[in-house]
Amino acid sequence: MQAANPRRGYLLGLTAYVAWGLFPLYFKTLQSVPALEIILARVIWSALFAALALLIWKHPGWWRSLRENPARLAVLAGSGCLIAVNWLIYVWAVNNGRMLEASLGYYINPLINVLLGLMILRERLRPLQWLAVALAVAGVAQQVWQVGSLPWVSLALALTFGFYGLIRKKAPVQALPGLAVETWLLLPVALGWMLFNSGSAMTTQAGFWGTSQALWLVAAGPVTLVPLLCFNAAARHLPYATLGFLQYVAPTLVLCLAVGLYDEHLSTSTLAAFAFIWAGLAVYSFDVWIALRRKS
Repeated sequence: MQAANPRRGYLLGLTAYVAWGLFPLYFKTLQSVPALEIILARVIWSALFAALALLIWKHPGWWRSLRENPARLAVLAGSGCLIAVNWLIYVWAVNNGRMLEASLGYYINPLINVLLGLMILRERLRPLQWLAVALAVAGVAQQVWQVGSLPWVSLALALTFGFYGLIRKKAPVQALPGLAVETWLLLPVALGWMLFNSGSAMTTQAGFWGTSQALWLVAAGPVTLVPLLCFNAAARHLPYATLGFLQYVAPTLVLCLAVGLYDEHLSTSTLAAFAFIWAGLAVYSFDVWIALRRKS
């Protein structure tokens, strides 16, 4: 396996989360397409673009390794199902006026990552990292209090993506081949639904594939692949708790878009939550920076 490179992991993780934070801009262009159909298109075009990417960037021996270890296929099938469910809930939330709940889910997810890192991976946190966790918990608690209760959208997004990242961190499969196999395993389901569902807008609306929305659906392939590849690669270079804290970038961007472009109200309570969360991120990032300097 490739040796861990924390600096590379940090950059890849930031790239993934910035891209995910800007995703609402993309999904809003497809607001008239049902969320399930958007996800099916993501699966189909991601599978195609992943195959093309594997032709360009060679990964010698990856297919032989999977054939010799069929249990890895089962693992990738499980992670593929988790990410598909995560996609579906997120797209539905963005296009149904529930961006606040989606953002809250991704604020909660880093805490899920920390818990999984502590309980399953036996990772240990340094004192400054514990302080960062405490600040983040305070910020998330403020967000939950403002919503009034923990919404199912938030909880589902946090848990599905938390366990997806954990599986991909532990699975001995490189980022691109693993992502390709995940989408290939989902491909028969997506194609079957598209072929046999008579109510699909993509199969019943005359001239649909000549519209701009059809082009946006095709773009789902690279739009999906690039940040996921960055995330999967980052997961192999960083402690899972560190990867979790980087995730605060994405929901912060989502909230900024919600307020700046989609006219959602930003209350004083939300600003207070931001203060706690960003303080936690700053403390954790400072601790990571110190650790990187000591290793250099």
